[in-house]
Amino acid sequence: MNYEILSGFILATAALAISPGPDNIFVLTQSISNGIKYGLSTTAGLVTGCIIHTALLAFGVSALIKENDQVFLIIKVFGALYLFYLAYKVYKDKRHITLTNTKVPKKSLSQLFRQGFIMNVLNPKVTVFFLAFFPGFLFSKDLSTVVQFFVLGILFMIVTILVFSSIAVLSGSIASEIKKHSGIEIFLKWLQIVVFCGIGIYLLISNK
Repeated sequence: MNYEILSGFILATAALAISPGPDNIFVLTQSISNGIKYGLSTTAGLVTGCIIHTALLAFGVSALIKENDQVFLIIKVFGALYLFYLAYKVYKDKRHITLTNTKVPKKSLSQLFRQGFIMNVLNPKVTVFFLAFFPGFLFSKDLSTVVQFFVLGILFMIVTILVFSSIAVLSGSIASEIKKHSGIEIFLKWLQIVVFCGIGIYLLISNK
């Protein structure tokens, strides 16, 4: 097992989880408007949905890349290009990240868990992102790719739930800081761009 690759995966996942996106903004707004436990419930639903995407990736892609370096290379290049595309989309997006204390519709904890789960599972962009992200971090020549994808999926879920839960708990402080600094929106935008481009470059230069 290559623990350097696993460490890199954990750091990349943490950077992605911290970078503002639809999921953590949704967690944040629920926590600000309705309370910490509602943000945590949303987090649990979103992260649980990752199990489905991990399984699809593990059993679908593993058969393709097994003993086939050319297919593996194509997937890695696709992954890098997709991440560069995401960075470009963020760069071109004129919308600003806005957080207010405006009341959002309040749902029960179970409803928020279910909504988070469905949001994740039914979002094809998550499957595409996993396909772009995970293959570049396969970490062992001895373990089957199925096992490796599930290990990466579990690590992804653990890191994401820790980061999203922290966002839910600290949402009040985060929101107030965002409101204090007028330039924070530009910083958050470029943070996303740097994270996507950085991981894309890593995928291109990393070895199997």
